[in-house]
Amino acid sequence: MLERLRLAASTCAVALTLGSAAQAVELEFYFPVAVGGGAAEIIQKMTDDYMAQTPDVTINAVYSGSYADTTTRAITASRGGNAPQLAILLSVDLFALLDEEMILPWDDFIPEAEQDAFFGGFFDSFMRNSQTDGKTWGIPFQRSTPVMYYNKEAFAAAGLDPEAPPATWDELVEMGKTLTVTDASGTVTQWGVRIPSSGFPSWLFTGLVASNGQDGLANDAGTEVYFDTPAVVEALDYLVSLSRDHGIMEPGILDWGATPRAFMDGQTAIAWTTTGNLTNIRTNAPFDFGVAMLPAKERRGAPTGGGNFYLFDGSTPEQLQAAVDFVRWATEPAQAAQWSIDTGYVAPRADTWETEMMQAYAQEVPGALVARDQLEYAVPELSTYQGPQVTQIINDNIAAAIVGDKTPAQAMADAQAAADAILSAYR
Repeated sequence: MLERLRLAASTCAVALTLGSAAQAVELEFYFPVAVGGGAAEIIQKMTDDYMAQTPDVTINAVYSGSYADTTTRAITASRGGNAPQLAILLSVDLFALLDEEMILPWDDFIPEAEQDAFFGGFFDSFMRNSQTDGKTWGIPFQRSTPVMYYNKEAFAAAGLDPEAPPATWDELVEMGKTLTVTDASGTVTQWGVRIPSSGFPSWLFTGLVASNGQDGLANDAGTEVYFDTPAVVEALDYLVSLSRDHGIMEPGILDWGATPRAFMDGQTAIAWTTTGNLTNIRTNAPFDFGVAMLPAKERRGAPTGGGNFYLFDGSTPEQLQAAVDFVRWATEPAQAAQWSIDTGYVAPRADTWETEMMQAYAQEVPGALVARDQLEYAVPELSTYQGPQVTQIINDNIAAAIVGDKTPAQAMADAQAAADAILSAYR
């Protein structure tokens, strides 16, 4: 790894003598789409706008499917000696990419005099899983937190204040009971709450863990997990109880991708999903809705999530510097503001929220401020070495508790033991 860093630094020195895109270069850029709406078209427009301003740079923006698909494609291409220059991959992919020795630190391509202003401009909570070992490996861009969407019309119909969503675990249960509607045959026609348990179950579950007072599910070094603590077991028991004990959430595994549509179709009065779905829901919901922070138990809490820009090894100095220049442009306030407005993702820098564009948007769509304000209470998403395997372990055990195959305590004990067996080699 140290040798690779020395080589990267040497590459940077050459690149900086060339200036920004001093000669025609072509870049390949992989990106995923994990929410509804036109995110792929928005990314394409962004790259088109940049190329119009920078005619010496051609960017081939490749929509690569889901986050998992995009990560697989980027790793496969890199192993084959044909890595893209850039990719937007999950922030939690950091340790997997470091393990593969595929990415370069941004520190080696940003002039030292500019690093404090550039790196320090991103929200600290987003940087917690973008940096390790004193280096910055990911640049926050397609970032999010989960938020709670609620149907104001359903609240009013149930006799609840449509401006007062549940703020605590207990209130979520009590309001959920009022919001759960059955027909004459006893069939539920509207559930009180929906927390998806497929796709990204550990991410949403981390929101419960954080609100129960624990600072995430792993350490910042990616070498230890904390799955079997009392706070985590209690959080899982609460999640299971929403169906098992209280009857306010549909039983079984609830699909991530179907959740926005279930909310917009009135199948549930409250839904937890990413703030990245804000524009999709705002555009398509046939009713007035609100956006709120996740409810608290010991405190407010939510995980950060979403994707970072990663810079891949294996390209020319000119390509790497052009890729860096594009990312710096894409994260400038004007571009970041437009991206946030168009998609609902959280603008990852404080200065973006100070622009006239974002201030006008926040006044028109107050829900956009919820995810930003929730960053004050945010914890990192689960991210470790051997991340896909470790995440699958906890996801499988969350599912086992939801369907009743294991108690929450047994599920988390099993998850801890299996994860420890994998991570012991990294300690």
